[in-house]
Amino acid sequence: MSLASNTELLQTSRDAAKNTSAYKRISLLFDEGTFNEIDAFAKSGDKPAEAIVGFGTIEGCPAYVFAQNSDVDGGAMSKAQASKIKKVYDLAVKTGAPVIGIYDSIGGRLNEGGDMVAAYGEILLHSNNLSGVVPQIALVLGPCIGTSAMIAAGSDIVVMSKKAELTIETGGADGSADEAAKIGVCHIVTETEDEAIAKVRALVTSLPANNLTGAPVVDVLGMSSAAPLAAGASAKDVISAVADDDTFVELGAQFGTAVVTGIAQVAGSTAGLVAYEGEIDADACAKAARFVRFCDAFAIPVVSFVNAAGFTSLREASKLSSSYSEATTAKVTVVTGEAYGPVYMAVAGRGAAADVTMAWASAAVSPISPATGAMFLWNDRLAGSSNPIEDRKKLIAEYKEKEACPFKAAAEGYVEDVILPAETRAKVVANLEMLSGKRVSRLPKKHANIQM
Repeated sequence: MSLASNTELLQTSRDAAKNTSAYKRISLLFDEGTFNEIDAFAKSGDKPAEAIVGFGTIEGCPAYVFAQNSDVDGGAMSKAQASKIKKVYDLAVKTGAPVIGIYDSIGGRLNEGGDMVAAYGEILLHSNNLSGVVPQIALVLGPCIGTSAMIAAGSDIVVMSKKAELTIETGGADGSADEAAKIGVCHIVTETEDEAIAKVRALVTSLPANNLTGAPVVDVLGMSSAAPLAAGASAKDVISAVADDDTFVELGAQFGTAVVTGIAQVAGSTAGLVAYEGEIDADACAKAARFVRFCDAFAIPVVSFVNAAGFTSLREASKLSSSYSEATTAKVTVVTGEAYGPVYMAVAGRGAAADVTMAWASAAVSPISPATGAMFLWNDRLAGSSNPIEDRKKLIAEYKEKEACPFKAAAEGYVEDVILPAETRAKVVANLEMLSGKRVSRLPKKHANIQM
């Protein structure tokens, strides 16, 4: 072919790609003019491979992407598509940049048989091996079923638009975005594709590029304009007061609602915020445990706010405790309400290997619950009572005031500082700055064997 013919063919190929849904989504994801496609001319049979892959920048941050192209045979997984996606994973390992997967596929190419099965397996292997090395974000904008759903669910963060589907059932049952959010697989659900893409852009700019770089710090010092905190403030009020304005991205809002988790800027630096409120059930434990492990993998400081008297699941409580104690990232805890026994030890104190534990002056910290403590120590004071029910309540209140007092906990070394609610943000910022150079060496081992 002549040079003119080759030039015309190249332009025609590029124009065709830019008109596909996958390319349009990529264009919205990356900074204008920064996307560079890889393997643009790879073929699956006599058609282009069913995914577009490449790299670019998001608010100046380098990132890789693969986008299943539903305009080419429904984005069906094939040997050619898998080869392109694996190349992105390999480059991410070499360069230490995040990977964003855009999922929109009707399934796999059944006519490829064993090659299709091998393709899925190799992508699953590459994704699992990359876990904890660079952040992986799954952006589900269409069908994502069967093995593809396993790959997407293994990402650090899953973002879905309302119309998307995510389920291991190959028939698509129970695959709605809301269902995925309720079972804790999806972290963010948006009404539109554009909103989902915007959420991913915000996340990429907040997260470290890989496990060897520090958490991002913005040039402009962030501020919080939230109302000053007071005793009894809710978990979300505490987070709003500590996080810089308009920077908190909540993850898993519909799952494990006894804990609020998310990424935010705190005085310009990225931090993971965890706020416990009420009884910590199994879902809340699982949600918080995975979030803490995610933050630890990328050295994102974890700030925990605790107002919870107990757990409902031993197995999940053990999982949460292991996640905290194993994490070597900076950990700051503020007891904003109740923290008794296992809760204090698992997420607030020495058992959690917290670097600093503070408590509001209105908080209650105790190795056992006030009800148990009062009855164990002072039960004899109920002897001969004419109104034992009311007198028991008074004993519990007295125990909480005298024995679960934060000043007593501080005197015994269980908390490092007692603070006023209004001082919370300033104290958290000061401690995060102090801990910014934290370094920890651990015993040589492959990994801990935690409850799963």
